[in-house]
Amino acid sequence: MERLQVGIIGFGSWGECHLEAYRALPFVEVAAVCDADPVRRRIASEQYGVPLVVERPEELLAQKGIRLVSIVTFERNHLQPTLLALQAGKHVLVEKPVTTDVEEAKRMLSAAAEAGRWIAPGHLLRFEPKYAEVRRLIEGGQLGEIASLYLKRSRQSSLYATYKRTHTVYELTVHDIDQAIWYAGSRVKQVYASGRFLSGAEAPELLWAQLLFDNGVVAMLHSNWLTPDAAGLAIHDYTEVVGAKGIVQFDTHAAGVQLLGAAGRTTTDLSVHHRQGGRVIGALKEQLSYLSQCALRDQWPDEVSFEDALHGIEVAQAIVQSAARGEVVGLA
Repeated sequence: MERLQVGIIGFGSWGECHLEAYRALPFVEVAAVCDADPVRRRIASEQYGVPLVVERPEELLAQKGIRLVSIVTFERNHLQPTLLALQAGKHVLVEKPVTTDVEEAKRMLSAAAEAGRWIAPGHLLRFEPKYAEVRRLIEGGQLGEIASLYLKRSRQSSLYATYKRTHTVYELTVHDIDQAIWYAGSRVKQVYASGRFLSGAEAPELLWAQLLFDNGVVAMLHSNWLTPDAAGLAIHDYTEVVGAKGIVQFDTHAAGVQLLGAAGRTTTDLSVHHRQGGRVIGALKEQLSYLSQCALRDQWPDEVSFEDALHGIEVAQAIVQSAARGEVVGLA
């Protein structure tokens, strides 16, 4: 079997998850890792034995055998390595949010077209079975005409200290924006949002956004960093889609494995990325498997859409503006 050589630019905790997920695929070889931090480079080299570990993206991209590159840097640093990777003739996966700037997303899409390579956003929930099943039911007509969506995303409050570096819409809500676009099958024409800035930081601890789509679908998105750590619930998300013929819903709280111990409750989420008995499972692995197969076959991925991701950043920008102004914001 032909093996695909991939590279990873950005080797923080999530970049390490990319490495683990790629290595779980027998037809993929992680040929190189790039990170500016010498400590992270040492981990890639000594702990994982990556053949080539470099400091600068150009060094990784000079490797002719690499055909797919994961961009897993901080969100504000996605543009330059993405453009360099495309110019070097690589297919590219850009982690979410692809950027926090609409014009940067447009440059990425244009660069991919010029290079004749594809660029995919890291919206891995399209590969998580529960979320994908909702899409299947919508497409199959079991729900009839879709009327509304409610998507909630709640995280442990201690995580806020790390992720307040970026507005909540880009760190949390961006997943639900993509799901809403995917489920509605339309474009957003109007946004109204409000947030609560409890600590005075620039990122709200709680954010509500109402989206009105061109086809009439209404979506309500709710994101917060307010689940107490003592609750032992790192991820608590909820999805509900209401149609003319039926309603579909699920709560990730019920899907986690809960340990009730002497120290209280801990809930293990199995859906995104989890190590289990020497194996790696979860939506990240499924996403990377799909994109790696596309790269091997030189096929364009149709399960994800960078055009949708670009529109999602447009929607996110409108949410930020609406929450700041306290008024409805329209999209062209």
